[in-house]
Amino acid sequence: MSVVSQVLLKADDELRYPTIDELQNIKSFLQTGEQRIRIASTLSESEDKIVKKASGELWKVHPDYIAPGGNAYGQRQRAQCLRDYGWYLRLVTYGVLSGGIDPIESIGIIGAREMYNSLGVPVNGMADSIRCLKEASLSLMTKDDADTAEPYFDYVIQAMS
Repeated sequence: MSVVSQVLLKADDELRYPTIDELQNIKSFLQTGEQRIRIASTLSESEDKIVKKASGELWKVHPDYIAPGGNAYGQRQRAQCLRDYGWYLRLVTYGVLSGGIDPIESIGIIGAREMYNSLGVPVNGMADSIRCLKEASLSLMTKDDADTAEPYFDYVIQAMS
């Protein structure tokens, strides 16, 4: 849910108009719209490049994942891992666009640890993969854009840790 939606829903729940502070929050949110769109564009347009770089780094850290018997051994398993990396990158993009973590929580984080545990996927490895996605993504951005995007990656990493 975006900052605007949150303000409106809260005000409506309390049967009042938005406060000056809430309106200032909306104003600040709207003023960062161009930056949030630029970040989302960078992530979406560079998904293949980011996923390729991040997975390469992850396989260096955890070569056992792609070795015989590893969770990413074989074309099918590796493709599933890369698909998940792209999915998490999209979740981060949704957070950046909305200006909050609500879409990350509602669409993908709740229950993710349990799902990976039930499938025998090392959750720490998923956190490491998000760290690799973060580094690959932030390297494509200006310092200011990277500073804005970083907390969304950190939130996903924390949820997987």
